[in-house]
Amino acid sequence: MRRVVGIFLAVLVFAANSFAFGGLCSCPDFPKIVEKVSPAVVNVFTTQVVKSHPFFPLPKDFFGDDFFRFFFGDIPQREFKRRSLGSGFIISKDGFIVTNNHVVEGATEVKVVLKDGSEYKAKIYGTDPKTDIALLKIDPKGKDLPVVKLGDSDKLKVGEWVLAIGNPFGLSYTVTAGIVSAKGRVIGEGPYDDFIQTDASINPGNSGGPLVNMDGEVIGINTAIIKNAQGIGFAIPINLAKHVIEQLKEHGRVIRGWLGVYIQDVRPGLAKAMKLPVNHGAIITKVVPKSPADKAGLKTGDVIIRYNGKEIKDSHALSILVSNTKPGTKVKLTIIRNGEEKTITVKIGELKERGRYGGVVTGSLERFGLELSDVPPEIARRMGISGGAYVTSVRYGSIAMEAGFRRGDVIVSINRRRIRNADDAVRIITEAKKGDYLTFLVYRGEGALYITVQVTW
Repeated sequence: MRRVVGIFLAVLVFAANSFAFGGLCSCPDFPKIVEKVSPAVVNVFTTQVVKSHPFFPLPKDFFGDDFFRFFFGDIPQREFKRRSLGSGFIISKDGFIVTNNHVVEGATEVKVVLKDGSEYKAKIYGTDPKTDIALLKIDPKGKDLPVVKLGDSDKLKVGEWVLAIGNPFGLSYTVTAGIVSAKGRVIGEGPYDDFIQTDASINPGNSGGPLVNMDGEVIGINTAIIKNAQGIGFAIPINLAKHVIEQLKEHGRVIRGWLGVYIQDVRPGLAKAMKLPVNHGAIITKVVPKSPADKAGLKTGDVIIRYNGKEIKDSHALSILVSNTKPGTKVKLTIIRNGEEKTITVKIGELKERGRYGGVVTGSLERFGLELSDVPPEIARRMGISGGAYVTSVRYGSIAMEAGFRRGDVIVSINRRRIRNADDAVRIITEAKKGDYLTFLVYRGEGALYITVQVTW
């Protein structure tokens, strides 16, 4: 009798648990979501033409020109093709595809393959290295392309189910499931880090593929992993990507907003020392002269706590909001000044292509393929020059590389106009019109040469 009662109680407990965890829970219908989204997910195959020396089969730019010239002299180089793969997803019937910039960077050929096996040659329509987003374009040739629906990543909650779909290690259309582990992660990948962290498995080849919510909407672009870690992957929020995609479609590049201030986080210690009534926000440490902030009357020591009504937790949050604001837009900043709250209206300007490189202000000409900085003092002394624009990097396969630019070149004049710093070079190059010719006088080592480029960007 006791045994019968024991079995009955066990069955009762099992039934209760089944009801509690199954009957009342709405379990995701993963197959239905995958069936809805996967036709619009593509495999991205890229090819790079890489040059190497015949006696040293690494790419020439692995160590630099001087290394090879010292050991091998001017030996003709051999070309070989380097292939890689990634993922992407179709966002429009006319053939626009989103992927990661690092998937297609430097590619001379890009091919995409749909789930039904159809192949298309893709054009790189625009890229944004700062957010690691690229926009591809294919010609559907009358085919009715499947497309994904873009969701709202701001509504995403930690703990929600998500699916990652992609091409890890060449294993086409692999689906992994997990949850949103965290939001707003800054991992040092770029100035606009704002990643979604997930434990859905993301591996090499997944890059550029969609992170999908339980409504079958894309809420992120699978992007990064941490090596030797398990259950830690990162995706770009789709709301950040929407702004970038729109800019790439319209301009082929991203035009960002500019406020013109140097800022840092407000921490409790700083708030206490400065007797601030808040312990969050972005405090202004310097105002750039003649910038939008300067014209609006912002001052050093002002603490920005709201941007168009949205609370500012730290300086990183403010940077992202400003960069996503269209130049010319008037925004209201709520600030704390001398312990009192004030509202100031600022007309946002346009951020020129600048960044940081070794502590020196740089100019980045993404479509041309050059990264420039002011000439470092030690190089200026060695070359016996004052002024110029120093080439810190040349993007592989770019217009600049084809024209003959090399890392370490110093541009001293463009069209016979003296170049005093990187800003001079950036301004002249970006102001040139399509079809114009630019003639660069370049110092290289102990010699000099002219490089002529016709503007096609």
